Amino acid sequence: MHTTLDDATAADHEGLATLVRLLAGRGVVVLSGAGLSTESGIPDYRGPTGSRRHRAPMTYQEFTGGEAARRRYWARSHTGWRTIAAAEPNAGHRAVERLRRSGHVAAVITQNVDGLHRAAGTRAAVELHGGLHRVVCLACGRTSAREELDGRLEELNPGFRAAGAEARPDGDAELPQELVDAFRVAPCGACGGVLKPDVVFFGESVPKPRVERCFGLVDAGQALVVLGSSLTVMSGLRFVRHAARAGTPVAIVNQGPTRGDDLAAARIGLPLGGVLTEAANRVG
Repeated sequence: MHTTLDDATAADHEGLATLVRLLAGRGVVVLSGAGLSTESGIPDYRGPTGSRRHRAPMTYQEFTGGEAARRRYWARSHTGWRTIAAAEPNAGHRAVERLRRSGHVAAVITQNVDGLHRAAGTRAAVELHGGLHRVVCLACGRTSAREELDGRLEELNPGFRAAGAEARPDGDAELPQELVDAFRVAPCGACGGVLKPDVVFFGESVPKPRVERCFGLVDAGQALVVLGSSLTVMSGLRFVRHAARAGTPVAIVNQGPTRGDDLAAARIGLPLGGVLTEAANRVG
């Protein structure tokens, strides 16, 4: 934390003081994004400038539109899943759970699909975009564990190797086309239907009950704290705008500008692990 504070601007110090005051008042709702997981070794789509630094992810329409797209997705995901599966919660996730246990954080909503909040102990975190640890059949609706599918894909693709493959966000990876073309995809074990990770793809809507639950949590909160999200997509920004319209204070911790900065009572542009650890220490 010493280095983080050494790098802080006057605005960062002021923002941290405001964040601590909000947390001390209890009842805070956390909205987390990909920036919270980068310290666990999981890449994010956007750098500190907020501009995309990786190719656009596959859309729902692409995935459901053809077998070749699904083969491409699962070949890359089978490789990138290892990054997700091996990742461990970082200081930021642990600080959020510490604040939840002490009653300062009332609820956690995450845009992340990596399951790291759950791994840190925050079992009730609402996974807005779903989770990569589950797989769903588009035909019969059966859900199953990703580990189960991983084993089946290993059997179907013996010796599949992607040495040196570059990890991408959300469990994706960059692969040579010849590896993609040779990959065999597993169907649903119950009905033979198409399997999809239980996550919300681009072009797909978050289930309405889940959205309504999140709005309810924001309404019940005393403050909304955004962690590691540029709020580029409306999926997260709508909660910030909703809180601001209701007069609920908003604090944002993110390295780089966000679309919600003009609505924030506090803005901190420092690494999340150090900031959250310091904030948890200050509120006790």
